[in-house]
Amino acid sequence: MSAARPAAGPAPRISVVICVHTEDRWHDILAAVASVDGQSHPAHEVLVVVDHHPALLARLREHFSSAHAGAPASRAPATPVRIMANSGPQGLSAGRNTGVAVAGGEIIAFLDDDAVAERDWLRHFAAAYADPAVMAVGGRTEPVWASGRRPAWFPEEFDWVVGCTYRGLPPGRVRVRNVLGGNASFRRVAFDLVGGFAVGIGRDAGRRPLGCEETELCIRISRSLPDAVLLIDDRSVIHHRVPAARERFGYFRSRAYAEGLSKALVTRSVGARDGLSAERRYTTRVLPVGVLRGVRDALLRRPGGAGRAGAIVAGVTAAAAGYVWGTARARRTGAKPSGSRGVDRPADGTAAGAAPEREGAAA
Repeated sequence: MSAARPAAGPAPRISVVICVHTEDRWHDILAAVASVDGQSHPAHEVLVVVDHHPALLARLREHFSSAHAGAPASRAPATPVRIMANSGPQGLSAGRNTGVAVAGGEIIAFLDDDAVAERDWLRHFAAAYADPAVMAVGGRTEPVWASGRRPAWFPEEFDWVVGCTYRGLPPGRVRVRNVLGGNASFRRVAFDLVGGFAVGIGRDAGRRPLGCEETELCIRISRSLPDAVLLIDDRSVIHHRVPAARERFGYFRSRAYAEGLSKALVTRSVGARDGLSAERRYTTRVLPVGVLRGVRDALLRRPGGAGRAGAIVAGVTAAAAGYVWGTARARRTGAKPSGSRGVDRPADGTAAGAAPEREGAAA
């Protein structure tokens, strides 16, 4: 598949999609939206997609409509905020696809609902898209631990477990196989060419904490556009809240196992060569160094050294077990991710089941 690349020109309009699913994160959601409103490169719009939670949908619509109507002009949000329901099946992938379908920007960025972006987050994204070959740009995600600091046993090499940038990624602005979904952006044309996020890979409330939907999407982009450039710019920073429950070893092990299940689905979709290319380097180079570092710290009687080394071994074991089980199950059932065909953009600018543009918006 081929298509004309967008020409270099004025700074692009960026639509920001924030997918939400629980009222427990109410204050986090408001903080996420506020961080987008204060960007040095103004967002074109904020699209808040509610995942099959009518009470949260109604509350958000009422909040942003009332807040805008009652605020002085100097304090009213500068960025339009649109609230809509996930028009697909429950889960993060379908929620993101709903946002993509109605977004008006040339670039679509994604921000987790429990994260806040630094002021220049979108500015660095926009600068990278000055190169017409760039199809996706991700950033750096820093953890904000509920306990106030990183647990001594928790290895930085496994920060992806809590949705953050992990040790082993190269610094600066660098080419990558895939961006990380909670802090990422894509050209709209990429979705037009290869379709949206695959349903069946990403998170689904009430089930295992699956992931990798952005990995599968990025691989499809690179296959369809072999000369496409995908980047991570570590100056595009967000701060991601890590709740206390995710600081525990039980969650660490469960999330690592779920990652293995997710990787099995990705390789089922795109093949093992592409689906595991980055993981091979990670497991053969980054993690052994992490284990040795932990052992060294233990010998020097530094806090947490033995725990970090053990956690790395446990994490690899859990992920491998998940991958083996997921692969066997996929072969037995013939299961593949679904919903990765095109993201249709309706003529009236709404997705099926989504709120009209003016409804619940702070215009």
